[in-house]
Amino acid sequence: PPAGAAPSAPPLLVKSPREPVRDRKKVKNIKHDGDITLDEVIDVARKMRERSMARKLEGTVKEILGTARSLGCTINGETPADTLEMINDGDIVIPEN
Repeated sequence: PPAGAAPSAPPLLVKSPREPVRDRKKVKNIKHDGDITLDEVIDVARKMRERSMARKLEGTVKEILGTARSLGCTINGETPADTLEMINDGDIVIPEN
């Protein structure tokens, strides 16, 4: 990315599962089905904070969970949708910042 531009969420999430480096020109249609921790999701959300439309970090975390879902990642072995539900139910508390 150009200087000053923060990378978007997918590359940050894909870096998290520690996948092997691949030649992007030759290897296509990769399934990024790695398992990442909620802490890594929160970490990515903090990096994306400026570009998020959400008022709180919790909202940004939910945006990142949506991205994780489209990439096919799991969070602590759970689907992003289940993790999202746990946040909505108050079972998982996201820090303020």
